[in-house]
Amino acid sequence: MRVFLAGASGVIGRPLVPALIAAGHHVTGMTRSPEKVAALRAAGAEAVVVDALDAEAVASAVRDARPEAIIHQLTAIPQRLDPRRIERDFALNDRLRSEGTKHLLAAAQGTGVTRILAQSIAFAYEPGPVGTVHGEGDPLIASPAKQFRRSARAVAELERSVLGAGGLVLRYGYFYGPNCGISQTGAMRADVLARRMPIVGRGAGVWSFIHIDDAARATVIALTRGEPGPYNIVDDDPAAVSEWLPALAQALGAKPPHRVPAFLARLLAGEYGVAVMTRAQGASNARARAELEWAPEHSSWREGFQSAL
Repeated sequence: MRVFLAGASGVIGRPLVPALIAAGHHVTGMTRSPEKVAALRAAGAEAVVVDALDAEAVASAVRDARPEAIIHQLTAIPQRLDPRRIERDFALNDRLRSEGTKHLLAAAQGTGVTRILAQSIAFAYEPGPVGTVHGEGDPLIASPAKQFRRSARAVAELERSVLGAGGLVLRYGYFYGPNCGISQTGAMRADVLARRMPIVGRGAGVWSFIHIDDAARATVIALTRGEPGPYNIVDDDPAAVSEWLPALAQALGAKPPHRVPAFLARLLAGEYGVAVMTRAQGASNARARAELEWAPEHSSWREGFQSAL
């Protein structure tokens, strides 16, 4: 299959390009960085340099590539996020999820492409009762912390647009592994080593993780096997911050994290930072397992942190 991959040089794009090629697909990788062209070509892909916010340039690149499918992995997330300034840090990322998505869908429509996959997140569900693990039928968050409101709107807009076009939305969990924020070279490692990432309150917020290679493999499978709709791409083991953060510190060779009360964390990290550490809820991969016939090789972060980090 001829595949146009937008965001080919990003965190998931890097393992996804060789995975697609190994599966027999012809890949045209779109990147905004001329410096990334050589790496894409070395991996076996054709490469185009395009600003995803330039509608005409996107349309031209897609038209020239003559794809049968488009995979939307556009992101622009700073290496290190400041939870107090999440609106600033996510500004370009939010535009890619709204404007960039529109440009890719318009290009797909203009070239007759109907197979569309797009990246979303598995941690933007509306919180339910304590202990809820979310399935794809649950609603997205309606009343997020102020700093996350624009980002939540961008996620919802992306999903509405892609699902409305008959596409698949892949709601990934928190990435870990090579080149991710959670890795031996990632920004979270520095924060954990410096003990700048504490357990807030009881650490009751629940996160769902996915190894980056498992996410790439699920994407390759979804390209030909999945039916239109959303899929949670997460491991089997959603876990509270109080469980996974000390395990992450151990895997990275750091001291155990500090504990701070929520009121103090709110001053230091803002409402969004407190929310993800105290009120977040995990997601279930049951639909992806059943309909994509996919299972993560790293079924739990417990093993994954030790072997991958």
